Amino acid sequence: MPAARAVDESFLALPLSALTDAALTRAVDLGCEHADIRVERIRTQTISLRDARPEAFSDEEDLGLAVRVVHEGTWGFAAGVVLTAAEAVRLAEEAVTVAKVSAAVNSDRVELAPEPTYDGSWVSAYEIDPFAVPDAEKSSLLIELSERLMAADGVEHVQAGCMLVKEQKYYADTAGTRTRQQRVRIHPEFTALTVDRATGQFESMRTLAPPVGRGWEYLTGTGWDWNAELAEIPELLREKTKAPSVQGGRYDLVIDPSNLFLTIHESIGHATELDRALGYEAAYAGTSFATVDKLGSLQYGSPQMNVTGDRVAEHGLSTVGWDDEGVAGQQWDIVKDGVLVGYQVDRNMARLRGMPRSNGCAFADSSRHVPVQRMPNVSLQPAPGGPSTEAIIAGVERGIYVVGDKSWSIDMQRYNFQFTGQRFYKIEGGRLAGQLRDVAYQATTTDFWGSMSVVGGPETYVLGGAFNCGKAQPGQVAPVSHGCPSALFENVTILNTVQEAGR
Repeated sequence: MPAARAVDESFLALPLSALTDAALTRAVDLGCEHADIRVERIRTQTISLRDARPEAFSDEEDLGLAVRVVHEGTWGFAAGVVLTAAEAVRLAEEAVTVAKVSAAVNSDRVELAPEPTYDGSWVSAYEIDPFAVPDAEKSSLLIELSERLMAADGVEHVQAGCMLVKEQKYYADTAGTRTRQQRVRIHPEFTALTVDRATGQFESMRTLAPPVGRGWEYLTGTGWDWNAELAEIPELLREKTKAPSVQGGRYDLVIDPSNLFLTIHESIGHATELDRALGYEAAYAGTSFATVDKLGSLQYGSPQMNVTGDRVAEHGLSTVGWDDEGVAGQQWDIVKDGVLVGYQVDRNMARLRGMPRSNGCAFADSSRHVPVQRMPNVSLQPAPGGPSTEAIIAGVERGIYVVGDKSWSIDMQRYNFQFTGQRFYKIEGGRLAGQLRDVAYQATTTDFWGSMSVVGGPETYVLGGAFNCGKAQPGQVAPVSHGCPSALFENVTILNTVQEAGR
């Protein structure tokens, strides 16, 4: 077993206590009901290759501090990059000034739901710090894997890349909480492209490996079999180029976790952010059809549908020890037996709705930004003792098996949507009968989830996700995971994308 991880000493050596004392003392002196300080250091490295040759390399570090206050029921916020006590005092004063100016347009008094105080450290689950691995070694492995794809018949080009992030965060507030955190995440990706020289047509296929909260070990065999996936892509790509175009109509769909995670993100994750449901937020993803008057009564999906939110899933991209308001990571129900029963909330939103406690959904993507309500890991739970993917397929007479995510479209109420995928297989008589092309599935959120008749067992469950969920103005991005099993959806509308485009 690897040794227990600790927050890097170089981060802990920053003047965290001095900054805390200076900022919070000044905020209290100025009459704030609440004040908190965050110190964040985020290192992001991106490696890109084209045809096994280096194309781009970036290595950035973002270090700064932020002070947030509640003064006479109004938020105030200020951020800076100079880590001195004098700057912390100045930021506290600036945050109070912002609150005083904002008070004139504040219609809802800010009150925070209670939370116990904490003093501790938390580190995410990873084995090898990717930033401790020499850059040349990382590039060498990506080149080697790219060359393996390039050597296969029919593969004309290979695009490869890997994004690595180490996020370190210190939080302290006037209630007495003091937390130190460190989490690492990684997103490797390989895309193979083939070209028909006679027609100029091309097809591509991308690896299904999801971004995860792991370290460099993820690319060396822990958590994903890269050798096996890269070995099968060329043949799958050749099959795809010869596949017939789908005939539009109604089909039963068996959807793999590598595709279904994104449908969860768009139709459940964003729709159950309470600020959207209340109309407080509309940036990027709109508001939500799942309004608060429907809580406890909206039939979101079939009785087999059980969706949880959590900040605790191992290797989850949204997994933390505490959120950016000092709330401990936890798990809760969002949809239970098909019925909407919960939302994602932060401390102010929880108090606004009369909830006893936040479920820990506050997050800022850097010290420069104010924490906003952000998506936790939102996951469809597998059925205990449920079937394998193969067994689900075996029960389908006429259908399509959907693998991998690609493009999508959904309206600003998170209700009408259309999704495509990486590859599609015709199902005939319970067996896969070759790939199809030009496939998209279309539905409304409640009709789609209401059509879910079979949920796979725990062995089909995979934690998918993305690094770049967008929200707020100024815009922020957040990493988030969505776990799900394979599942069967009956009588879903399938579109032929070429015909729909009028080509």
